[in-house]
Amino acid sequence: MLTRLDLKTFKCFELLHLPLGHLTLLSGSNASGKSSALQALVLLHQTMREHEWSTRLMLNGEAVKLGTVLDVVDKVHGRRTFEIGVRDNEQTFLWTFDGERSEMSMAVDSVSIDQVSNKQPDSLQFLLPPKASVNSSLANRLRGLAYITAERIGPREVYTLEDRQIAPVVGPAGEHAVSVLHWGRDEPVLDGLVIQGVANKRLRQVEARMQQFFPGCALIVQQVPQANAVTLGLRTSNDTDFHRPIHVGFGLTQVLPIVIAALSAVKEDILLIENPEVHLHPAGQALMGKFLAEVTCAGVQVIVETHSDHVLNGIRRAVKADRIQPDQVALHFFRPRSADMDQVVSPQIDATGNIDTWPDGFFDQFDKDMNHFAGWD
Repeated sequence: MLTRLDLKTFKCFELLHLPLGHLTLLSGSNASGKSSALQALVLLHQTMREHEWSTRLMLNGEAVKLGTVLDVVDKVHGRRTFEIGVRDNEQTFLWTFDGERSEMSMAVDSVSIDQVSNKQPDSLQFLLPPKASVNSSLANRLRGLAYITAERIGPREVYTLEDRQIAPVVGPAGEHAVSVLHWGRDEPVLDGLVIQGVANKRLRQVEARMQQFFPGCALIVQQVPQANAVTLGLRTSNDTDFHRPIHVGFGLTQVLPIVIAALSAVKEDILLIENPEVHLHPAGQALMGKFLAEVTCAGVQVIVETHSDHVLNGIRRAVKADRIQPDQVALHFFRPRSADMDQVVSPQIDATGNIDTWPDGFFDQFDKDMNHFAGWD
């Protein structure tokens, strides 16, 4: 698994060394750098996936569009370069990227593998010297990660059916989720995610998981004859027929890509999710936290950005129930850059689900509001 992300003069970070766990939760105020940390990994992913032999980092692609060099280099301490470092249990990669401020891609100025530097390489595969990339499990995981943004597509009449080579994952907006479900409907899911009593086929397991969030939920996926398209039918009661997605509540289509991505993953895959709580009732948000803990324990590395204390509490409950070990969970609280405070604080969770420190702003708004109503502030 990835064990650390290092950033230097990337966006709002002068220098960041961020430990990563099996399940990593990023929280904090708006515009404090949570999404930027995810985007650094996504930039590597989209260049590796879309431009296999590129010697440049592509700032704009299918997964993320970040603009020009001016937009991604730290405006306080940077000029025209930044560094991204990634390490796992076996290897450490460190890239230095350079570019003119108006450019939409950046040259690979150097790439270091386990502290052995290759300055200005003239040939790269997956942003690495070709020989190094052939058997690199770290590079393979970065290339194959799944990234789901907070801005997911809503209900659709029909969904485009893409070849699985073109769309192997659900896509940043969940736009390929129904296609992935259609092609892999009969494939098994990871043993640790199988709901007992339900056939271990992806479609049936996805349906059973959706029933946990939305009781009575059922799915039907059908290909449109003589068209590269599929339709999705949904219902929330055994007493009704299947409906078009627009008629069953927005939350279902927001949760579905997350469930499909998780149940399509294999061991050592990486899953990045922004705001999984979108359009979910608080009880559903807590259930999402417990679900992500289950996905982690099945062997998938999950990095999630959230503003929901309910998602956090779902993870805490999973720890207390011994479904996931506390040392598998990493919590990070991001704050706006300041000269007198650390930009990232990392509270620790114990086996009872308790958290050792609660910095100001770390899921404490409910307590602040209650203190105000009690007249204690």
